[in-house]
Amino acid sequence: MKNIKSMKTHKDLEVWKISIEMVTNIYKITRIFPKEEIYGLTNQMRRAAVSVPSNIAEGSGRNSNKEFVQFLYYAVGSLSELETYMRPVTCH
Repeated sequence: MKNIKSMKTHKDLEVWKISIEMVTNIYKITRIFPKEEIYGLTNQMRRAAVSVPSNIAEGSGRNSNKEFVQFLYYAVGSLSELETYMRPVTCH
């Protein structure tokens, strides 16, 4: 793992860039959901998706690798949450 001090910003991390693309895709997907889901599944999926790059960014701004890793775990938790929300969408 890179030492946190050698990293310029979270924007240099490939995982952050990919997670931003994921957020964009989630917003595109949820745009076509039924209007009655705007405060339900749509909102939950968007919040979980946005949480991933947010936690990566926050963790990278911390002072230690230990703190950075903790925020990466939060990001993984948000991915698990998003996966759960997507399950009903992908099942027929």
